[in-house]
Amino acid sequence: MLSGTVGAGKGTTLMGEYSALLADSVLRHRAWLAENTARVESELASKVKSEFIANMSHELRTPLNTVIGFAKLLGEYDKRRLKDTEVIEYADLIRDAATHLLAVINDILDISKMQSGKYTLDAREVDLGEILQVVLASHKLNAVEVGVLLSSRFDAELPAVKGDPAKLIQVFSNLVSNAVKFTQPGGSVTVEARALPSGGAAIYVRDTGLGMTKEEVTVALTPFAQVDASHSRWREGAGLGLPIAKALVQLHGGSIEIRSAKSLGTEVAVLLPSPSEVSVTNTADVLPGDGSAG
Repeated sequence: MLSGTVGAGKGTTLMGEYSALLADSVLRHRAWLAENTARVESELASKVKSEFIANMSHELRTPLNTVIGFAKLLGEYDKRRLKDTEVIEYADLIRDAATHLLAVINDILDISKMQSGKYTLDAREVDLGEILQVVLASHKLNAVEVGVLLSSRFDAELPAVKGDPAKLIQVFSNLVSNAVKFTQPGGSVTVEARALPSGGAAIYVRDTGLGMTKEEVTVALTPFAQVDASHSRWREGAGLGLPIAKALVQLHGGSIEIRSAKSLGTEVAVLLPSPSEVSVTNTADVLPGDGSAG
């Protein structure tokens, strides 16, 4: 009986030691995973920050140089007589550069407010069709100039939605602007709006442009990141259009999904709930590395 008791005691001790070693191993593995994840996230944040600084330097300096350069030419009017057409051209270039610069600054301020939770909406029931018509009208001339066909298809009866009219215009303006910007001449951009059985609405912005891989969609939804971060990229931008659109849609209680394929174009779907379902909030998921693309 004694030897049996001793054997059982040794077995219990060994099992206890084994359990302790296993628990310690699991804890160390979890600590390693946490440390590795934190390191990767830190490296990503550092990379995004570095790319942001480089991109912003380019995005801010380019229009500023335009403003300074052509303002200098106008300032030397008494030394070199300019034609009226030249004066008008220079003034237009200064205005366009200043408008672009203001848009970049406003985007930076918007995303900063969203990340700090200090962004507010002036929500009320609005006519979705009217919002979309305003956006289309504002981008029609630019689409014609770059050789892109901009068209629309709306349901006869679109529901009213609850939201901030100015911010909803900003959402769809960002999406249409992106679609036109990354569509080659001869391509097309279509904006479609449908009423949903739930009382909400679905808005689709489709283009026949360059398209993106799944990884590039993740990058495009990351604030300050660029799918093509080189200064020689064929289209300018601060990398904030899609993240801001996504955040604003979330603030309106909706969701945004992106479906895209290289060389086949992109479809961005915005789902907005009915006024009775919507819960407008002042916080949205706009942190870098979120990568939710639907």
